[in-house]
Amino acid sequence: MPGMLDGKSALVTGGGGGIGRATALAMAREGARLAVADYAADAAAETVALVNAAGGQAITLTGDVTRPKHVEAMLNDTLVAYGRLDCAFNNAGIAPYQVNSSGKKTAEWEEDSFDRMIAVNLKSVWLCMKAEIIQMRKQKLMGQPGGAIVNTGSIAGLIGLATSSAYVAAKHGVLGLTKTAALEYVDDGIRVNAVCPGFIKTRMTEDTMRRRGDQIMAQIPAGRMGEPDEIAEMVVWLCCDRASYVTGACYNVDGGWMAV
Repeated sequence: MPGMLDGKSALVTGGGGGIGRATALAMAREGARLAVADYAADAAAETVALVNAAGGQAITLTGDVTRPKHVEAMLNDTLVAYGRLDCAFNNAGIAPYQVNSSGKKTAEWEEDSFDRMIAVNLKSVWLCMKAEIIQMRKQKLMGQPGGAIVNTGSIAGLIGLATSSAYVAAKHGVLGLTKTAALEYVDDGIRVNAVCPGFIKTRMTEDTMRRRGDQIMAQIPAGRMGEPDEIAEMVVWLCCDRASYVTGACYNVDGGWMAV
């Protein structure tokens, strides 16, 4: 039986670990050919090795998603390898601890830290979407299907979270970009959605869980953190043709956090 993404080509940013790696593996399992991008080339190569070892097809990309020329190069390399772009998962991101802002309240953030967070977690999503949409529109004009884009949002894009102000601002922005682009390009056959993870077991959440894990766990109705694979399954579905009537949506995968 063909997979849900059989014959499609997909670009995954932030694919070197966590949700990005899990999604690349899930996409490959469903028949997609992968371009795995990460700022850390070694991490991307490890994901590619796992995909290829499992019988999939993947290439390694690297670059800085906050730099337009790097984003364009990633897309061009994907097109050289596979000829088209059917799916894109814009997942690259950083956490407050990575900009020396762990546990800091809004007025305690340094400007450089705030700017870096916005650049990586918001501007890069726009840069990637811009390049991907241009390519998908070209494909549509050639009589081919448009494509599907999924952005990594967060429950932090829906509510406030103490000591995460720039992260929260960026993720709110990602959801706004997602909804707006979905409206603008629906006639081009391009679907744009977002996945909104809760607290997932990745390196990005380790610092927060060390500082206030008990408080966080008490707020999760499911009583546990999520697994990267559980986000990956939502992304795969949003990218596949079974989700053909879904665009402009932001799906919570959060163990019930937002239902409380």
